[in-house]
Amino acid sequence: MAVLLHETKPTPAHRPLPGRHAETRLTLSRAAFQLATGLGLAVAFVVTYVLFVHTSAGQLAENGVVRSAQSGRWSTMDWAGPLRDQDMVLVIGASVLVLIVLAMLRRKPGLLVPALSVLVLPLIVAQLLKLYVLVRPELPDGGSGPGHNSFPSGHVSASMAILMALAFVLPQRFRPVMIGLGGIVVAWVASSTIALGWHRLSDTAGACLLGASFACLLAAWLTTRRRDLRRTPAALVALAAVLPTGIVLIGFAVLSTATAGAAQFVAALVLAALAAVGIVLVTLWPLRGSAFERRSGVETRVVDDLLETRLVTRH
Repeated sequence: MAVLLHETKPTPAHRPLPGRHAETRLTLSRAAFQLATGLGLAVAFVVTYVLFVHTSAGQLAENGVVRSAQSGRWSTMDWAGPLRDQDMVLVIGASVLVLIVLAMLRRKPGLLVPALSVLVLPLIVAQLLKLYVLVRPELPDGGSGPGHNSFPSGHVSASMAILMALAFVLPQRFRPVMIGLGGIVVAWVASSTIALGWHRLSDTAGACLLGASFACLLAAWLTTRRRDLRRTPAALVALAAVLPTGIVLIGFAVLSTATAGAAQFVAALVLAALAAVGIVLVTLWPLRGSAFERRSGVETRVVDDLLETRLVTRH
């Protein structure tokens, strides 16, 4: 990747002297930041499936959680009950209407195409993967539990896709707050599906990773077309790329060390919520300051900064 001069505006006190090399640091474009994060989320999705579904330790821990959830001992957890009454088709339809209204109010109908893509495509892919592609093998030391594949969760995929779609139509100044609050809702959905015995921890984490990956990859393509000149230190880009896998590995380590049924069940609930929030925050990082409508020119603020930097350097 290109090595650019530090974006800090030079002042007379630290302007590079003639004959000396200016201080440099490795930086990557905003599109590269989003691409690396999207690929990191996709890798974490694969790691989640392999660790939790294709290893005896993963199956043993998750089957224990499912048995605890379906035993009826936790029926007092009324906080998860409202999810039973939700018609996800109606929720998704209402979300589409909200996206259309927001885009029209902002007078940016072009944002509807990426927003609806981020909403619909992960849902289709999640169902295709769950029903026709991914399988849950019966491992001899995996314990007893439902044998059908439930990876990734449809409910969590829908909630994450809705949140990511909103990120594409919300104004930049409102995006961090709204996505942060939406992350709490996704965490509730993830934990509720486990509490109701519908899904395993890996199902919820995989659904979050899938939707977030789609959002970042599409954002990278849009940012490239928009000619956004902002740069991100390469070290931060690398960190964003490996953080999703780190979240998965921590969750696997914690859940696999819990042996008692009650401990496994509580750990799965907490881990599902924390993983959802963590994945949302990782995704918000490269999306936070990006505008996704196409422009023929470059970012005005960046151009002004570059011009000012040149003037100061000349004088």
